[in-house]
Amino acid sequence: MTQTQTQTVCGFAAILGAPNAGKSTLVNQLVGQKISIVSRKVQTTRMRVRGIMVVGGAQVVLVDTPGIFAPKRRLDRAMVAAAWGSAADADAIVVLADAEELVRAPDGYAAQDTARIIEGLKAQKLKASLALNKIDEIARPHLLPLAERFQHEAVFDQIFMISGLKGYGVEQLRTHLVKQMPEGPWAYPEDEVADIPERALAAEITREHLFDRLHEELPYASTVETDQWTEFKDGSVRIDQTIYVAREGQKGIVLGKGGVMVKEIGARARTEMEGLFERRIHLFLHVKVRENWAEDPALYRRMGLDFDAKE
Repeated sequence: MTQTQTQTVCGFAAILGAPNAGKSTLVNQLVGQKISIVSRKVQTTRMRVRGIMVVGGAQVVLVDTPGIFAPKRRLDRAMVAAAWGSAADADAIVVLADAEELVRAPDGYAAQDTARIIEGLKAQKLKASLALNKIDEIARPHLLPLAERFQHEAVFDQIFMISGLKGYGVEQLRTHLVKQMPEGPWAYPEDEVADIPERALAAEITREHLFDRLHEELPYASTVETDQWTEFKDGSVRIDQTIYVAREGQKGIVLGKGGVMVKEIGARARTEMEGLFERRIHLFLHVKVRENWAEDPALYRRMGLDFDAKE
């Protein structure tokens, strides 16, 4: 069945969860290819990234939202507000929880943030499905008691046990989401897998490799912007990007001795971009200090975030 036939459905599904619950990994798994940044560092998703999942005559637009937690900074508040805004507008909501972390630390940050999400759903009178993620990392006897912890919560219509990384249980979740979508024409062309500009996606790829390589040394006070995107007649593209850090000492960390670190980050990012964009990439990275980059309203607009969000 194709989009041109009458029995098509299309809708939006918001993926909510605590930081590092695996939302981006799950969205990538559902879409069938990587469209969202994945990192060991929590709270790496800053903008709402839309992945497009097609199942027969159904098109499900998956909104990978920033993690929901207790915000302390302006950027935190803007990201949490964006996540709740996506949930309010969605046809279906999936709350993703880190099962391994919930078992390991029953009262830890994952439990606290998941409880915060549940209270938010109740306050907005929203229904959701719960997906207990990373089940491949815990012993099977823990699964049923873990599910029972959430069965009394009236906000959940169904509980799934999945591994977003390995794909366990994801097909059942995919089928469930399709059933919740309303009838209607598709919102995107059938060959499109993501709603994110290439310039923004390129910046996200570099930021992922920046975090992956320096996740212990570099704090969150860093961001990446694509400054120029130059197309050439041979089909290749030159991408100029700037990595912004908050202090001069952080600039040295990113550059590395003799510039070796930034070269390594650039090489990894370029390789991934070439595979994703299917073209030759000439990537040039610059590192600059901008002390108050997280207070720049223009940056929030580019990320689709509300500068004055109150959460």
